[in-house]
Amino acid sequence: MTRAPGPKDGQGHAGGHHVFELPRVTALLMHALPRFVEGVIAPVAVFYAALMVLGLNGALVAAVAWVYGGIAYRYVRGHPVSGMLMLAAVGVTVRAGLAAATHSAVVYFLQPTLGTLCVSMAFLASVPLGKPLAMKLAKDMAPIPDAFYKHDRVHRFFLRISLLWSGVLLANVGVSLWMLFNESISMYLWIRTGIVAGFGALGIAVSVWGFKRVVRHVNREPGQAPAA
Repeated sequence: MTRAPGPKDGQGHAGGHHVFELPRVTALLMHALPRFVEGVIAPVAVFYAALMVLGLNGALVAAVAWVYGGIAYRYVRGHPVSGMLMLAAVGVTVRAGLAAATHSAVVYFLQPTLGTLCVSMAFLASVPLGKPLAMKLAKDMAPIPDAFYKHDRVHRFFLRISLLWSGVLLANVGVSLWMLFNESISMYLWIRTGIVAGFGALGIAVSVWGFKRVVRHVNREPGQAPAA
């Protein structure tokens, strides 16, 4: 006999009303953290270490080798390749090519900053279109029933969160550009990384807190299940 889904499954029913329980924050972080470290943090650390020992060209080769080595390892072992790692591969290839052509480490780090600016504008543009980018990303990160995304309150929440992340990313761009053109590469890498991580942590904390609040409100609406 098939067991009815309960709270531990992330969803259930109370008096005919569909109820969803948000997965624990620690579980979400443990799911996302390895991919973030592998696709974002590690390539920067590898580049910096190689830059100190091998110079700019050696650092570019090392960064590219790290990302594609990770992809090859997963392919050989039959493991899935995360979308974040694939994006990192594309990004590091373009960045390394332009940096090698210009012989400038500044160019290598300027490109992702400009990319962040584009993402910030994408978050902002998604709001008046009524298709919040934050909602699309949430669907990739957490096993949440589609019915909840169609609820008006949830949709309005993601519109606000898209504005929030547009602001967070724009602040990151401002800090990154100022430090890139006014500080050494070493200072840029470590201090800027800390500041950006702080902005990101604050944005995540507000997003998770807000979404848990929205989920509680939706779950308290008896007999008003979200439209299918």
